[in-house]
Amino acid sequence: MRMRLVGAALSAAALTVLTVPANAHAAAIACGGGVSTGRVAVNGCISAQRGKEGKVYTREITAHVKLRNVGTRAVNVSYEAFFRVVSGGHWVKLGSGRAYVPARATVGPTEVGSSTRVCGPVRVEIRVHARAAGGAWSGWSTAGTAQCQT
Repeated sequence: MRMRLVGAALSAAALTVLTVPANAHAAAIACGGGVSTGRVAVNGCISAQRGKEGKVYTREITAHVKLRNVGTRAVNVSYEAFFRVVSGGHWVKLGSGRAYVPARATVGPTEVGSSTRVCGPVRVEIRVHARAAGGAWSGWSTAGTAQCQT
């Protein structure tokens, strides 16, 4: 029983970990809470890369998806990502895709889509959902960031 509690705590911590890509100049990827669709766990992740076009500061907001198959068979998974500015913005589709997830394996974070925006003092968020082949769509996994944090 104690091992289950420890395992559950470690799993929860692993879902919210900040993953740093191999490229030292790339933005860090922060993953939100997990949802599931059948035997596939889904995490929506976000990164924000600073940029500048002339005198205008920009931020490239990128949505990622992390898929974990807990089953004993491989599965094909479809996923979609959406983006919005939290203060009254509407959801805009960033992209979609498909991935083959081997049995008891994790795929990602995989980039789904991105949006370049002029910097502003606003909070942005992405949401991702997925479905295994022949299954229903999962709930939404969200992740957010301050758009122009330093």
